[in-house]
Amino acid sequence: MTRHGIRKHLPNRSLKAGLPPGSLVYIGRAKKALSAQPRITVMTFENGTVSERTVESVAELMPLKPAPAIAWINVDAVHDAKLLAEFGEAFHLNPLLLEDILNTEQRPKAEHVDGLTYIILKLFEFQTPQEEIFSEQVSIVTGPHFILSFMDEVSDEFEPLRNRLRTNSQRLSSLGPGYLAYSLLDTIVDSYFSVLEEIGARLEYLEDTLSGEQPPNILQSVHRLRRELIFLRKNIWPVRDMINLLQHLDSETLLPLQPYLRDVYDHTIQVMDTLESYRDLLSGLQDLYLSVLSYRMNDVMKVLTVMSTIFIPLTFIAGVYGMNFKYMPELQSHWGYPLVWGVMILSALGMLAYFRHKRWI
Repeated sequence: MTRHGIRKHLPNRSLKAGLPPGSLVYIGRAKKALSAQPRITVMTFENGTVSERTVESVAELMPLKPAPAIAWINVDAVHDAKLLAEFGEAFHLNPLLLEDILNTEQRPKAEHVDGLTYIILKLFEFQTPQEEIFSEQVSIVTGPHFILSFMDEVSDEFEPLRNRLRTNSQRLSSLGPGYLAYSLLDTIVDSYFSVLEEIGARLEYLEDTLSGEQPPNILQSVHRLRRELIFLRKNIWPVRDMINLLQHLDSETLLPLQPYLRDVYDHTIQVMDTLESYRDLLSGLQDLYLSVLSYRMNDVMKVLTVMSTIFIPLTFIAGVYGMNFKYMPELQSHWGYPLVWGVMILSALGMLAYFRHKRWI
């Protein structure tokens, strides 16, 4: 994956304050990502043959080849409002949809308006060293014989799908552009499993470190991963409802794809179940870490308490014979000093034996 994605952040919606609905303003993109130039690629499927090209403007796309030819038009680094407006005019896209495409914080959703099916959802990438998830919004528009896909970054996420279509496009030709929309959706949902596997590997590593003699401070990692899982859940949970909606849409392009959509729906259920189990595991890791700390603290306190208890009578004896009185009988005794040492040593050993007998140490 070559894309860097967009780090999650609070959207700067103030940019649209006072503007009418449908105003095309880019929201949510990090400034670094704006340096990438938009890239428009076209794959055309006609009579079992596949042709590919890269264009510089929307005008080069028009007019599209008529059915049964199917065109897949992908736009990478879509942050140019003017370019998107040209797409809207050429393909008769709803201004509110264009507004959602430019809003990278848009909640995943699906709609069917004026014979076009709109799908918006997100791709994720887990950065292991930083323990952070980067997201990229993908917008899909399915028409009668074309499909548009808009991505925030210049990405190769769909390259395996392109390779598959280059070698075998028969199913696409028979099922129409809806099958391509399903394939994109399935690719995105399957990528969620890769992210979860990386998070699962990180959780296993944290769990293994807790079993060591000196477990490191993992609370920061636990809190960071919990925040990332909350972010994932926030953006994946609506995908389940979105796919359920797609199964019930009265759309000619999606009706033949009901079995495939049910399969994607099952995958989203598995993703959500895995997310919930990871959240429970994180809570367990935090409790286990605190328990280990408490256990180690109890061990330290036990050792200190035993040492203090042993030295209490020794301190008493040393205090008695440390008094500066002239007429103390033991001070004139020849064996007084070694006798006091003997009593002190016997007292310490006796207390140690008693503690061992009680299994306190």
